[in-house]
Amino acid sequence: MGVHRVVVLAVGEVVGYDMQIPPQIFACAEQGGRPLYDVRVCGVDDRPVRVSSGYSALLDHGPEALDDADTVIVPGTRLPGPHRDGSLPDDVTTALARIPASARVMSICTGAFVLAAAGLLNGRPATTHWAHADRLRTLYPEVCLDENVLFVDDGDVLTSAGLAAGVDLCLHVVRSDHGSDVANRAARYCVVPPWRDGGQSQYIDRPFTDAVTGSTAPTRAWALERLGEPLDLAALAAHARMSMRTFNRRFRDETGLPPHTWLTRQRVLHARHLLEVTDLPVDRVAAESGLGTAASLRKHLRTAIGVSPLAYRRTFAAQAQAAGTHPDEPAHTR
Repeated sequence: MGVHRVVVLAVGEVVGYDMQIPPQIFACAEQGGRPLYDVRVCGVDDRPVRVSSGYSALLDHGPEALDDADTVIVPGTRLPGPHRDGSLPDDVTTALARIPASARVMSICTGAFVLAAAGLLNGRPATTHWAHADRLRTLYPEVCLDENVLFVDDGDVLTSAGLAAGVDLCLHVVRSDHGSDVANRAARYCVVPPWRDGGQSQYIDRPFTDAVTGSTAPTRAWALERLGEPLDLAALAAHARMSMRTFNRRFRDETGLPPHTWLTRQRVLHARHLLEVTDLPVDRVAAESGLGTAASLRKHLRTAIGVSPLAYRRTFAAQAQAAGTHPDEPAHTR
């Protein structure tokens, strides 16, 4: 099997931050010193691409790079047509037509407008930056838009919210393709959080009044080291030295989730990690992740991703064997 080719299609005026996310994240994904992705950035023609930050970028590839892409990513763009009347210039339409039917297609931020204008999001769940959601909903009513999430994975079409949510989406793809150990090492190299659940709320224009000393972040970090222990709202609030009411309010403001929901999601993520990189029995995985029993783990995993623990483990065992590794290798990161 060849290296998976990722092509970033920069449509001017492209958002520079978005354009740089996929090359950085995917280039850091490797196994045994072997790169897992070949990442290229191309334009719709051979001319320099205008970047929103006030400069132009001379890219190494033209639209021909799309011809053998396995994954195509459209970063955010200020191209007028998709934002104003749902139209696409001929050169963009021609470039999109070069994408193989088998390719996975992704967008970051307002790149969703390009996918929507091309009809690729019709009838599909999708997201974009919350500040542009109303416009996208008005222009493209066929899209099942949810601006309250960080990213949406609809199989062969994936979309992310604004800017840094593109990091979350790319790490999610690496994790889905090669497991949490590879994704966590890539995240660690890039010095970014290894996982923010796609269902986590975007940070939507809320006034932020908490002082730094009032943040719940230290308590979240403390909880992540103790997922196997009995934790509840009272314990979390006590660690933060806040009343339960104040802690609950601040926690929701900072994460977009109630503490119990956040804690359950972290426990499910930790259980998935243990299933991927260890051969611990399912009941032990349930206990160490704080989900209690094997039955509880099965219930939560089916709710989260629709499969049983054993089926999930078999999937990643097959991936590990294909990569020449073993599923019970110790993880380098958590």
